[in-house]
Amino acid sequence: MRTQVAIVGAGPSGLLLGALLHQHGIDNIVIEQRSADYVLGRIRAGVLEQVTTDLLAEAGVDERLRREGLPHDGFHMSFAGRRHRIDLHGLTGKRVTVYGQTEVTRDLMDHRRAIGRSTVYGAQDVAVHDFDGRHPRVTYTLDGVAHEVQADFIAGCDGFHGVCRPSVPSGAIQTFEKVYPFGWLGVLADVPPVNHELIYGHTERGFFLASMRSATRSRYYLQCRLDEKLDAWSDDSFWAALRQQLPPEDAEHLVTGPSIEKSIAPLRSFVAEPMRFGSLFLAGDAAHIVPPTGAKGLNLAAGDVALLARAFAQHYGENDGEGVDRYSERALKRVWKAERFSWWFTSLMHQFPENGAFGQKVQLAELEYLAGSRAAQTVLAENYVGLPIED
Repeated sequence: MRTQVAIVGAGPSGLLLGALLHQHGIDNIVIEQRSADYVLGRIRAGVLEQVTTDLLAEAGVDERLRREGLPHDGFHMSFAGRRHRIDLHGLTGKRVTVYGQTEVTRDLMDHRRAIGRSTVYGAQDVAVHDFDGRHPRVTYTLDGVAHEVQADFIAGCDGFHGVCRPSVPSGAIQTFEKVYPFGWLGVLADVPPVNHELIYGHTERGFFLASMRSATRSRYYLQCRLDEKLDAWSDDSFWAALRQQLPPEDAEHLVTGPSIEKSIAPLRSFVAEPMRFGSLFLAGDAAHIVPPTGAKGLNLAAGDVALLARAFAQHYGENDGEGVDRYSERALKRVWKAERFSWWFTSLMHQFPENGAFGQKVQLAELEYLAGSRAAQTVLAENYVGLPIED
C-alpha cells in the first residue's frame, strides 16, 4: 500500500492529524495496535485549551463539542481553607472548555469513518523502517497477514510506550525526565460536580482537584503515595478524604456515589529531543509527557500535530520543506514552555515531604502572593489557557 503520510497511533493526536491532513487533501492512513474499543475506553483529561478547540473546528470535528462542551471562564485555587478565583477570560480574553478526551476521540473516530479515510485497528508487530532514507515504510500484521505501507513521511503518534521513539538509534536522541514522588488517585462518578468551575487545592494532607466531565459526571483526584494500593481505597474512604480537603463551603455541597472508574496515575515530566529523525516525526506523548496538574497533555499534542499538518501542507502544496525542516525546533519551544508551567504548578500545589516545614511555608507564601497579585495571576492564566502555536 502507498500513502503520503503513515500515522502510527489512533489516539486523539493521530486522529486529529489525519483530520487536518484530510482538509489539505493529503492522503494518510492510521495504524493502531489496540482495538477501537480499547482506545475509547482510556480515561484521560478533559480540559481543552482554546487552541485545541480551534483546531477541532478547523478539522470539522467540533459540532458535538460546541453543543455539549462546558466553556469555563475561570477556575479556583484553594489553600488555607479558602478559595481564590482565577479569572481566565478577564485576564486573557480566552477561556477553556471542559470536554472529555474520550469524547474528543469518539468524535474524531466518527469523522474519520465519515470521510472514508483508512484506519487499521488491532495491528500486531507494528514496526517503522528506513525513515533515515528515501523510502520509509511501516509494517504490521493483521489477522495473521503481513502488510507494508510505503509513505513519504511517518508520524509517530503512538504514545509514551509506542514503537516509534524506541526505533530511533539511541545516539540520535536525548531524553530528559523528572519522576515525582507521588501519584494521583482518581475517581469518576455520575454525580454533579461540587462547583461549576474546577478547584485546584493545596492542603496539609496534599493536593486535590475537583473537576468534571459534564454537569452530571464528576472527576476528582487526591494526591497519594506511589506505593498506594488501589484496593485499599473504597468509594466511602475516598469521599471521606476528599470531603476533609475541600473548603467548607464546597464540602457541604459534595454529592457522593458509586465510582465508575478508579485509578492511580504516577506523575512525570519527560521530553525527547529532537522530535524529527529523517522522515519520522514524533508528536504528543511519543515525544513528551507532562504531569496532569496544568491540563497540558492533550493540548500539547494538538499543538504538535497542528505544526505537522502545516508543515506537510507546505511541503505538498508549495513544494517548500521549511516547515518540515523546522518542525522539531518549533514544537520543542512550545513543549518546554508547557513543561515549565506544568512543573511549576505541580511544585506549587503538591506536598513534598522532603522539602520540610521551610518548603511548605514558601509554598504558602507564593500562593498568598498569587492570590493578591493581578500580574502573577495573568502569568498563570496565560499559560493555563494555552500559549499560541508559533510558525
